[in-house]
Amino acid sequence: MTSALPRISDDERRARLGIRHRLAPGARAANAEDAARAVLLLHATDPATVYMSTCARLAEPSSAEVERALYDDKSLVRMPGMRRTVYVVPREIVHVVQRSSTDAVAITQRRVMLQFLASGGYDEAWLDEVETATVAALTELGEATAMQLGEVVPQLRTQIRVAIGKPYEANQGVSTRLLFTLSCEGRIVRAKPQGSWLSSRFRYTIAPPLPEIGRTEAKAELVRGWLAAFGPGTSDDLKWWTGWTVADTRHALAAVRAVEVALDNGSVGYVLPGDEEPGPTPEPWAALLPALDATPMGWKERDWYITPDLRERLFDRMGNIGPTVWWNGRVVGGWATRADGEVVWQALVDLPPEANKAIEAEAARHTSWLAGMCVTPRFRVPLERELSG
Repeated sequence: MTSALPRISDDERRARLGIRHRLAPGARAANAEDAARAVLLLHATDPATVYMSTCARLAEPSSAEVERALYDDKSLVRMPGMRRTVYVVPREIVHVVQRSSTDAVAITQRRVMLQFLASGGYDEAWLDEVETATVAALTELGEATAMQLGEVVPQLRTQIRVAIGKPYEANQGVSTRLLFTLSCEGRIVRAKPQGSWLSSRFRYTIAPPLPEIGRTEAKAELVRGWLAAFGPGTSDDLKWWTGWTVADTRHALAAVRAVEVALDNGSVGYVLPGDEEPGPTPEPWAALLPALDATPMGWKERDWYITPDLRERLFDRMGNIGPTVWWNGRVVGGWATRADGEVVWQALVDLPPEANKAIEAEAARHTSWLAGMCVTPRFRVPLERELSG
């Protein structure tokens, strides 16, 4: 007779968020690197998310602290990762993300790039020539934007007509696709952008060499990190998060000897060996997390931290989550910044007085470090639009 699986309740999962994701006041990070490591890596499709996710977890939030890690110490690296998503990754696991996930993305990206070029009459030999010239230019310049590279390598300014005959027919430039392909292949990396920390006009530079690691080992290491930060999670959660096949997901879970646990919704979850027991309970905590924050984007199944009736106002039609207000591990509302940088929020459920007080304190903390900066998410959701106006 099979013994019952150890159970990890939803309450325990929410408690883990407060401590492991550095969201409870007593668990906040001292530096940007530890804030990123708490969630394994940071979503970076929207440049603002990196700063706001990090500062939500810092004991002393500061955009300068994030810039130090990204561009001075380079201990955090912006790179494409799972499912073509751009992340900010701690330096020590860049090779893990590259080999486990980005290498496969790069193969697909190069195939799509060649199809795009062929539609404009350009072949693989032309692409090889332009890539070689681009890498040589970056080697000489050290850092450069796409526009600056186009002045040295004129082919980068090539435009190709797409969707001919359709209402959305348009020209698309070669440079964006080519630089993204080189980034996926780990040959170049994004450096400090022109403008403020909200800018996406990134400079590029040659990527440093990576430590050697095999694909299978890299997948196991990525899963080990995910379970440490997000466990328990289901195999469906992990498959969705990584974009891997069912087989790759199962093999990686087996490689780290993941332990099965019972979840409150009847699913089987996984944790690392020795992580089955309840951990410490944090003090009551509130958090204001930005659009696409790594915490709410860590699982496919989300009912244990956000009820379905809140999603219409907090997600866009593509499934991107907007800025969220949290109380003790649950999403309870949304927030936005106004033109003067003031943070405003709205609860979507009834809250006790202590929750309102704690959330107000968090709003004031964000308003302070934003110092008048208005942040408009790249992917906007209904409640954020209402509040920002």
